[in-house]
Amino acid sequence: MGGRYLQAQRSGLLQKNIAEAGAALGACTLCPRGCGVDRASGERGYCRVGRRARVASYGPHFGEESVLVGSKGSGTIFFCGCNLLCRFCQNYDISHQADDCLALTDLQLASIMVELQSQGCHNINLVTPSHVVPQILAALPEAIAQGLTLPLVFNCGGYELVDTLLLLDGIVDIYMPDLKFWHEESSASLADAPDYPQIMQKAVIEMQRQVGDLQLNRDGLATEGLLCRHLLMPGGLSEAEKIFAFLAEEISTGCYLNIMDQYRPCGEAEQVEGLGEMIGADYYGKAVEAAKKLGLTRLDRRDFGAICQRLMRNSD
Repeated sequence: MGGRYLQAQRSGLLQKNIAEAGAALGACTLCPRGCGVDRASGERGYCRVGRRARVASYGPHFGEESVLVGSKGSGTIFFCGCNLLCRFCQNYDISHQADDCLALTDLQLASIMVELQSQGCHNINLVTPSHVVPQILAALPEAIAQGLTLPLVFNCGGYELVDTLLLLDGIVDIYMPDLKFWHEESSASLADAPDYPQIMQKAVIEMQRQVGDLQLNRDGLATEGLLCRHLLMPGGLSEAEKIFAFLAEEISTGCYLNIMDQYRPCGEAEQVEGLGEMIGADYYGKAVEAAKKLGLTRLDRRDFGAICQRLMRNSD
């Protein structure tokens, strides 16, 4: 199955959305920050990125969800800059500062996508793409001309405007938001985004409307749909449970969920009380059980392996 963007190219939708997204760069309001700067002329707003997308690295990634990795890996492209800038970001260096990253033309970005396909990757995994939607769209026609057919994964932080997501409707195959916060206090103190909970909920509802529950092929690989993540935080179990309840009640009990246990203190985390700790196996197991009790049973199988490994380490 080819990417949705192939049909969008044939119908003219892709070119229409490229023009609309590109025009938005002139006074950028593509994300909830609404900076209004002229990124088309190279100005930078909250995201730290101007006209060109900036990339830190790319290649096959084997640490993503099992339904993305398969045998050949997920073809990840790590974009620099971010519209959220969490204080505990696991990729703090490239999200909070983009100057050392490579600024790409649309043709160069397209060539990276095709190169990842030629390496056998099962999908194109766009990591932290929210602020570079125009650049991603603009690269797709050339990538299609070079033979790109893989599913397109929008791997984001959940802080997305519905109007921008509409530019991706019929183009993105798999949405993969990390649902970070439920409480305004958390999102304000850790990402300077008190409106995150409301913005995130509207965004995920729109993503579900566009692509529905995650669909897998006969090899167990994701082809289209919504795949949600939640990075479990120290002291954040009650917040996680509210996020799980939202997914079960407002999205779908068929929602595919990855409860991530890899939190470690990064960036400014150790400056925040309680965030200098790691996640224990018992704590993580409680989060998994909470999700299952709410009817969310499509949990990425890597999670269960992580629990077992942690329990074995703790018993040594």
